[in-house]
Amino acid sequence: FSNNENLREEIVNTAKQYIGVNYRWGGQSGSTGFDCSGLTMVVYGQNGLKLPRSSKQQWKIGKPVDLGQLLKGDLVFFATTGGKKVSHVGIYIGDNKFLHAPGRGRDIRVSSLSNQYFKSRYLGARTYL
Repeated sequence: FSNNENLREEIVNTAKQYIGVNYRWGGQSGSTGFDCSGLTMVVYGQNGLKLPRSSKQQWKIGKPVDLGQLLKGDLVFFATTGGKKVSHVGIYIGDNKFLHAPGRGRDIRVSSLSNQYFKSRYLGARTYL
């Protein structure tokens, strides 16, 4: 796990190209839309990294990272359906912000980890680099 800064920048830059793309359940395409884990899988794939398809699997294979140690390109995970089960994932882009596909009817966007909704549902982060 190197701190590969160039690769981390590339992951963030790749992800930013999809801001404004539609959310689509099961989606994994920039032209038709993404769901949260489809977005992370495709962005990583475009940068030569293989991720599993679901957020739960992505959570399992990543190496845990503390909130204070987050680096660009790490994935942040949330329990948005209640409990402590992974149900949402986004890409950390720096400055306490992450890029994600929020859900039906909403476009891919950047949100803040300080936002009360996400703060209260935050489960942790993982790195794959």
